Amino acid sequence: MFVFGNLLLGLARVMDFVLVLFMWIVVARAVLSWVNPDPYSPIVRSIIRFIYDVTEPVLARIRALIPLNFGGIDLSPIVVFLGVIFLRVFLVNSLVGIAQRLQ
Repeated sequence: MFVFGNLLLGLARVMDFVLVLFMWIVVARAVLSWVNPDPYSPIVRSIIRFIYDVTEPVLARIRALIPLNFGGIDLSPIVVFLGVIFLRVFLVNSLVGIAQRLQ
């Protein structure tokens, strides 16, 4: 059973890493909305396109479900942060707990 426990522990750690990485990408998206990056640089355009392509599906669903826009300020990244924190506390910690019991 310890092999399955190690598998769950590895899955929990990878999931935690992906969630933290996604949270940092959402932070980058929020910062990009405040500043005006150079639109003529192809590297900057590629990075911006990647960030928007990764975050827009999640943020668009949040905006559709809960229209949080106060005076032009989009609060959907805050809802995404809360969702990621919930997933890290609930799902990742649950997987770690199950994995530790199986080891």
